[in-house]
Amino acid sequence: MGCGHKDDKASLASSQIASFSHQPHQPLSTPASKEVWKKGGRMFSILLAVHLALLACTLVSSGAFEKIAVHDYDVFFLLTVMMLIVIIWIIFYLVGTSRGPDAILCKDSHAGPIWLRGGLILFAIFSLVMDVFKIGYYSSFYSCLSAIKIIYPIVQAIFVIIQTYFLWISAKDCVHVHLNVTRCGLMLTLTTNLAVWMSAVTDESVHKAHSKLKKNVTEEIFRWILKAGMRSSSAEECNCNSQICQIFKNGYFWLYPFNIEYSLFASAMVYVMWKNVGRIIDHHSHHIHHLKFRLFRRTFFVGIMLGLIILVSGLGVLIVYEVQVNSSTESSKKSQALTMYYIFNIVCLGLMSLVCIGGSVIYRFDKRDMDRHKNPTRTLDVALLMGAALGQYAISYYSIVAIVASTPRDTISALNLTYALLMIAQHTFQNIFIIEGLHRQPPKEDHKHDSHQKDLYGLTFVNINAVSLRVPDSGSTLAPSAASGTEAIHPSDLVRSLTAPKKMNWRRKFLREISMFLLLSNIILWIMPAFGARPQFDNDTELNFYGDSMWPAIVDICLPFGIFYRMHAVASLLEVYIMS
Repeated sequence: MGCGHKDDKASLASSQIASFSHQPHQPLSTPASKEVWKKGGRMFSILLAVHLALLACTLVSSGAFEKIAVHDYDVFFLLTVMMLIVIIWIIFYLVGTSRGPDAILCKDSHAGPIWLRGGLILFAIFSLVMDVFKIGYYSSFYSCLSAIKIIYPIVQAIFVIIQTYFLWISAKDCVHVHLNVTRCGLMLTLTTNLAVWMSAVTDESVHKAHSKLKKNVTEEIFRWILKAGMRSSSAEECNCNSQICQIFKNGYFWLYPFNIEYSLFASAMVYVMWKNVGRIIDHHSHHIHHLKFRLFRRTFFVGIMLGLIILVSGLGVLIVYEVQVNSSTESSKKSQALTMYYIFNIVCLGLMSLVCIGGSVIYRFDKRDMDRHKNPTRTLDVALLMGAALGQYAISYYSIVAIVASTPRDTISALNLTYALLMIAQHTFQNIFIIEGLHRQPPKEDHKHDSHQKDLYGLTFVNINAVSLRVPDSGSTLAPSAASGTEAIHPSDLVRSLTAPKKMNWRRKFLREISMFLLLSNIILWIMPAFGARPQFDNDTELNFYGDSMWPAIVDICLPFGIFYRMHAVASLLEVYIMS
């Protein structure tokens, strides 16, 4: 009995060892989440964010009007308090939460890619320069201003520095301790960024209106416009007369677009972190792709060269437009500038639409599989692309209705109608191309190798010298595997397979060219409206049709979303380029 029992134990152990040897890569069990009700914690943090966002939106919108008893320094006070609370929470997270035992069990490889964090740092640098200009501007007449106007840019600069560092090192974290506190902190951070964005958009819109109407405005409108920069009650005492003061004032208004994009980029990254709180990632099913960004390799340079031509031409059009429309009072020069602007945009949007259609056709021949794994970053990218495009859709449809219903129709009206139609088509085709590219699996390195060469690519960890030592002097091949029946492999074949250059097929090359052309084109289409080229205010058709109050309100609400769409499309196209 004893010997039989020992034999059974030995056979059982040997069978277990054998089964384990046949499955060397068996995935370990995914740790269970410690959270009982994840939706409850998320719901509480969402409610907190909604109430804070509504409060901030109410104050920001009310502070823009003279007749409402809400001053701009009330808005600055609220934003300063919110940023200070976020700074305290970020320090608590970095010092306490993230360093706790079992705090971060896994990281989301898709969250916070290097190009997104690099763009965040770029916008953060310009935001800091804007804060320096704003501090210098308000310090020029500090004696007649509330102290909060000088404190606000100082706190905002500290907030930008700490938040950028936080997102750079923690964007991929999946936190598993202090879950509800972390969710509420992240939602507070997101709401603060959106509130700063709303304040910046309001200030910039009022400043643009001031620059357009400063030559012939009534006293009431003038006092309302002054609310963007200083209290109307002390406008006489706080005039910016010195040259250095004018430099600071013009400088920080020109840098507002970068601060606006920074707030939106940070909000997107914080939202992904919020989605990853308490998330368990199975690394065996969660594909991690280490992709290298090679800008000037494996391309025909057609997309880059054509995109650069569009970019340089657009900069020239922007300069001429600013000079002839914003600095000249002659109607003929204004008409010429509008005609030039519309022709350039029609050509650019037409080419982009055709290229996007061509890219979608190439996808029909692409053999890559669709990536159906859960990816909060990609889900957010798609939602932002579709949502931000609604702003430009709204402006285009309002323009179409105004042009068709108005008489008489001239050349500029025809160009404006074509521009609006192409804007709708280009947004639609580009969204289809980007979304399909984001859902594609990264390409395999080489599809033309035979079966034993494909297996060799997985042996990059093998020491080739050690393999060659196993080969007998008289033999030239490795011993075949009787169990698997694989073909004998020569060591030189192994070396050639591991060091052979990887070929790229024509589909990948064309997709890279298309992505790079669209990327550069979207950059110039972001620069033009962000830095003053806004024909919606200079074309009289829509203004006469909808009135002086309705049409500027429509543009002020919808245009920031259109500007954000362009910059987010640039980030998404860069990802499509790298994934191709």
